Amino acid sequence: MIKIGNIKIDGNVLLAPMSGVTDLPFRKLVKKFGAPLLISEMIASRAMIMQTKDSLKKCQKDEMIYPNSVQLAGCDPEVMAQAAKLNEELGADIIDINYGCPVKKVVNGMAGSALMKDEDLAARIVDAVVRAVKIPVTVKMRMGWNRENLNAPSLAKKCEDLGAKMITIHGRTRCQMYTGNAAWGFVKNVKDTLTIPVIVNGDIKNSDDARTALEQSDADGVMVGRGAYGKPWLIEKISRELKGEIYQEPTRDELRDIVLNHFKDMVDHYGERTAIPLARKHIGWYSAGIPESAQFRAKVNITPEYEDVKKMIEEFF
Repeated sequence: MIKIGNIKIDGNVLLAPMSGVTDLPFRKLVKKFGAPLLISEMIASRAMIMQTKDSLKKCQKDEMIYPNSVQLAGCDPEVMAQAAKLNEELGADIIDINYGCPVKKVVNGMAGSALMKDEDLAARIVDAVVRAVKIPVTVKMRMGWNRENLNAPSLAKKCEDLGAKMITIHGRTRCQMYTGNAAWGFVKNVKDTLTIPVIVNGDIKNSDDARTALEQSDADGVMVGRGAYGKPWLIEKISRELKGEIYQEPTRDELRDIVLNHFKDMVDHYGERTAIPLARKHIGWYSAGIPESAQFRAKVNITPEYEDVKKMIEEFF
């Protein structure tokens, strides 16, 4: 069990926030498989306070998801505070601050992992957000900007001192992007510095990875990201296997029903025109490794109608 402020998380395997992936339909699906904590896609704080249609979609709450954690990115303490307060009013249970995104568009705006180069500004943002809301605030970051500046321990300590209730560390620097291997052992430097929960993230694809990451980092939990592509049951599988249980992955028929329900939920959430292009990557991940999946994906990727794609899924799976 992990305690985030006054919120208790019954489990230590969490789903990472991933832009373009962890939207509401995907989070609802992963929640059905028993994930204890789900975090929204990253939302730009300025878009949030302008209440753009896109930002409101990303932070949308569903009653089956508790706690509802919303991740915000930005570089202006006042704007971040306003966005956090707005999400609290919209029903968020936790605010997560993004200091980890390595994408150029985000970094060039001095947000995401760029803030690891300016600890003072990063600290002012945490201070402003914590003061603005009554709900717990968490922070996700990388080891540092580059190998010469591995400042996650010092920044994490500042965040804790300012009131953050949990820190997640992706075991890479920003300059690594997603290359090389995540340094799970480095996260122990952060864990040894803090009293609040510390979560290790990066390259955790199965229970062996999770077990090793926990051993090397001494972290309180693991956060699974890209490993969950096409495997919404992975959080539950890892959690059970860490307890020594045997987990049976979905059969082909069960997988077909998962894909169909996920696809339908996306269409209900976004509307057919928006949902179908977004769903293609998920359908591709679900079908990976199955014979003749390349031909299946090629057809799906040029098919614009819901009923036609649905029929293809039914026939393929």
